Formats: sequence, C-alpha cells, structure tokens
Amino acid sequence: MCGIVGLFLKDPALEPALGEMLAGMLVTMTDRGPDSAGLALYGPQESGVAKITVQSDDPAAFEGLDTALAEALGGPVALSAAGSHAVLRLDAARAGEAPAALASLRPGMRITSRGETIEIYKEVGLPADVAARFGVAGMAGTHGIGHTRMATESAVTTRGAHPFSTAPDQCLVHNGSLSNHHNLRRQLARAGVAVETENDSEVAAAYLTWRMQEGASLGDALEQALDDLDGFFTFVVGTRDGFGVVRDPIACKPAVMAETDAYVAFGSEYRALVDLPGIEAARVWEPEPATVYFWTR
Repeated sequence: MCGIVGLFLKDPALEPALGEMLAGMLVTMTDRGPDSAGLALYGPQESGVAKITVQSDDPAAFEGLDTALAEALGGPVALSAAGSHAVLRLDAARAGEAPAALASLRPGMRITSRGETIEIYKEVGLPADVAARFGVAGMAGTHGIGHTRMATESAVTTRGAHPFSTAPDQCLVHNGSLSNHHNLRRQLARAGVAVETENDSEVAAAYLTWRMQEGASLGDALEQALDDLDGFFTFVVGTRDGFGVVRDPIACKPAVMAETDAYVAFGSEYRALVDLPGIEAARVWEPEPATVYFWTR
C-alpha cells in the first residue's frame, strides 16, 4: 500500500503555490506509506539552462562541486543545496556530458533527475519531514507528482523511493506491484535503457521512457503499457509539458481525480484533495480501469 498524488495547474496564478499544495496533499497520505517519500516538481524553464538534481548521503560532497564540474565541462555551473540534495544549473549544451563527469568527480553521488524543468527530492522518512527538509512548500511550478511508500518489492532506501526518473524531464510514481518486471528489465537492457535499482516501479518508468524514445506520445506509451505490463498498478506520470494517469484493467488500487478550470488533481484517496482551492465545485471521479487520462500544455 502506497499513497500517490499529482497536480497539473492550468491557471498560472496558482504556480507560486504548487509546492505548498502538493506537499499538503502528500502529507494526508502518510498512513498509506511511512517508509519514504518523494516529490517531483516541474518549474519554469530557463532559456539555455539544464538542471540536474543530485543526492548524496554526505552533503559535504557538494562542497566545491560546482567549481569542479565547471572545470570538467568547460562552462559555468551554479549549485543550490538543500539537505541531502542539490540542484546543478548548467549550459544545456553541456548537459549530456555531465553524468559521466559527476560519476568521475563524486562516485557515490546519485542523480535523481535531469532535464530543463524537473527537480526530484526524495528520502527515507515521513512526507512532512521530507517536504520540510527540502523546503518544498516554498517551491513554484506548473505541475508535480508525489509518493509515500510502504515497501514491498525492495529495501527501504533513498534510491528505492519514488518518483523514478529514467529520462530528461520524465518521472513516474506507482502504487501496486508488477509481476513481469524481470523480463521487462532484460528487454529494456537490450534496448539500452538503464534501470539502476531492484524496484519494479523503476522498470515501469524505464518502459515508458523506451516507448517515448521510440516515438510514442505519453498517452500512446501509457496505452501500450496496458498490454505489456502485468500486475496491479496505478501510475501517475510527469513529462516536461504533460501529466498522465492510468490504472490496470482490474483497478484494485484506489484512485480519485478532480478537475476545475484551474487544475487537474489526483489522489489515492479523496482526502488528499479536500484542501485544494475550489474543490467543492470540481468534477470529481474515479478513473476507469484500463483507461488513459493525460493533459498537456
């Protein structure tokens, strides 16, 4: 049992409050998953700038990283740290070289996300503690997703926490369990799509990455997932300009959605949505089994 939430803003006036609203939604799902928590937020795009969010068990590893990485890449790098995570901002033209440079400079450091707009923060602990640790309530953005985990498939670690990101500006959170993830893992490896953890949810994220690299839209990739993924699942997925939801054909995992002129929201339970502005006038429904819902800008 896990708790997942998502929020896609249509009204730009709400963007300064994205982090506050999303964190509040996730905190209400605490009893669905007390092991670890995480959030992905999509912020404003900065022209010519790429962002890489990194995590380290020893935050002292961030000291001097911007200078060292700038020297390795031959261009400026800005670093902003928050607890065990830091966001690196660099020339988008150099972003493809950065992962290898980071692996050389700080071998124990992990990349949680990369792209032009996405930042992912996740840690072991309760949602309220994780959100407070990173100052999520003060973050702005256009859309985001969150997850609080009750581990079933792998160990309780930061690496095993959701969201999982397997390509630039893409991420996924998952409630459920996949039964064919070992076969999918081998198939993805042959296609050159990396899966770093033992978590079945990362396999699902990588599967969608693979499909979109092959030319599918987010909606098409989610449709194909219904044929190729076995097990119980509810997915909420984010891309740079999109937000998608799909449940497996049996749909035993709880889910509820709400839509107004200002936003689209998802929660594992309705109580995750009750504090959103204008919720009393929203269209509220339970997503249908084997049905893809997605919104794009």
